[in-house]
Amino acid sequence: MAKPVGGLLGVWSSEDKLLEVAKKVKAEGFQKFDTITPFPVHGMDEAIGLKRSKIPIVTFFACIMGTLTGFGFQTYVFVYDWPMNIGGKPHFSLPAFVPIIFELTVLFGALITVGTMFAWNGLPNFTRVSPHARLSDDKFGLFIPENDHGYDVTKIDQLFQSLGAEEVVRVAEF
Repeated sequence: MAKPVGGLLGVWSSEDKLLEVAKKVKAEGFQKFDTITPFPVHGMDEAIGLKRSKIPIVTFFACIMGTLTGFGFQTYVFVYDWPMNIGGKPHFSLPAFVPIIFELTVLFGALITVGTMFAWNGLPNFTRVSPHARLSDDKFGLFIPENDHGYDVTKIDQLFQSLGAEEVVRVAEF
C-alpha cells in the first residue's frame, strides 16, 4: 500500500471543468496527480494518462482455470474414479458436464477478479479519509502530491486559481 503523502487539492463543481483541468495539469508535466469524483467521468482515464487495466487479463485466465477445473474434475470422477452406468449414458458425456463447467467458469472468474482488485487497490483501507467533505457528494477534485515532478505550492495554487477552482486546500496526508 502506498504511503500517505501531502499535496494540494483543487475543488470544482463541474465534471466538464475537471476534465479540462486534468488535461491542462497533464500538459504542465505533472504525472502523479489524481482526480476525485462522486461518479465516473467519461474520458478522465485518457485525460490523466491512465493505462488500460490488466483486470480483464486476470479474469480471462481465471475463467480458463474454472473451465479446466470443472472439466477435469468431472472427467476424473465420472470416467476414472467412480464410473456408473446411468440409463446407458456414456461415462464421458460432455453435454452433461456443461452446466458444472459453466458454473465453475463464472465462479472462478468472479472470485479471482474481485480478490485481485481488492489486492491491487489495497482494500479494505479504513484509515484513508477524503481530503474534502463534499467530494463524494457534488464536488470534483484534483490532487497533486508533493512528491510529483515540478511540485511548487505557489505555482500550483496559481494554476488552480487560473483554471477556476472554487477552493484550493493544502492536504497534509492523502
